[in-house]
Amino acid sequence: MELLYETPSNKLDAYITKYLLPSKEFQENVQDAVHRICSFLKERCSMDARVIKTVKGGSAGKGTTLDDNSDADLVIFLSCFSSYQDQAQKRASVISIIEQNLFRCHRSLAFKVDILPPQVKGEGRRSLSLTMQSRKKKEAVEVDILPAFDVLGQITLSYKPPPKVYIALIQAGGKPGEFNTSFTELQRNFVKHCPAKVKSLLRLVKHWYKECKKALREVHPSVSLPPKFALELLTIYAWEEGTGREEQFSTAEGFCTVMNLLVQYKMLCIYWTEYYSLEEPTIGAHVKEHLKGQRPVIMDPADPTANVARGKGWDRLSMEALICLTMPCCKKGSEPVTSWNVQPAKKFAEDQNWCVLL
Repeated sequence: MELLYETPSNKLDAYITKYLLPSKEFQENVQDAVHRICSFLKERCSMDARVIKTVKGGSAGKGTTLDDNSDADLVIFLSCFSSYQDQAQKRASVISIIEQNLFRCHRSLAFKVDILPPQVKGEGRRSLSLTMQSRKKKEAVEVDILPAFDVLGQITLSYKPPPKVYIALIQAGGKPGEFNTSFTELQRNFVKHCPAKVKSLLRLVKHWYKECKKALREVHPSVSLPPKFALELLTIYAWEEGTGREEQFSTAEGFCTVMNLLVQYKMLCIYWTEYYSLEEPTIGAHVKEHLKGQRPVIMDPADPTANVARGKGWDRLSMEALICLTMPCCKKGSEPVTSWNVQPAKKFAEDQNWCVLL
């Protein structure tokens, strides 16, 4: 963190270029790992289901990978899932079958595969985590395989799901965000098609988050922090509200705006309507319950059941953000860098004040 904090605010773009952008070799290694596991799942994995499609999520899919640090999520949409309930009931057994196939075939594969211990949280196993290494390269890539129900089918860049998709999701009664893998393409596209400058800002915020996490866990190994996706969405919100979606802006101003919003985390109330409408009664009522709930609230733009800001550790990030704002990276000479005028709570069109809960 010292190197970032010691960087003058007018040098942040150069810092991103020098330290955070992934090398071409690293990107190719990630692509190769994902391609190989996709081929294995489609051609050599024996199970009573057909792979309908595969979607690359995570930083690798969104185009915001940090150098030497990839979290490639590979979502596989399977024919054996005909509903959200099907996914919940069969997901763990499908993961076990894929795991068994990998154990059986790994010696004949063109890459080394290590299967990481499962992390089960309450509702059962949701993913299979692998470390993959090409026989010819030293660098390893971590890939999470997530089986999912294909509720969207083939989509386009301008695709907006019909309301019945989200009504069925809400009526399925799963835990908040339990079935968000079905909407991975929408989550990915929401970030992927942001301007390059925004992706650079996202990398800077993610790097700051990663360094915070590393430092905190050296002192408190079991410390919990909010999901990284929450900070990605917070960064996009800051850019949208602060610049009116301009493609060119000051990286330092954007970074300081995100830090200032983190300081105000107890007031955060953010949502989008790119993929679902609050005017549809079932969806609108469900989302508004989240928005009226305890702060912080950052709604998943692709999943109206998920407040991605749920979780512990916001106070720790807030304290670190306060420290960051006093460092050269957030200063212009002896004065603070000017932040954009962004409110922590987004106003709701029908009532300009209801979402602002002070």
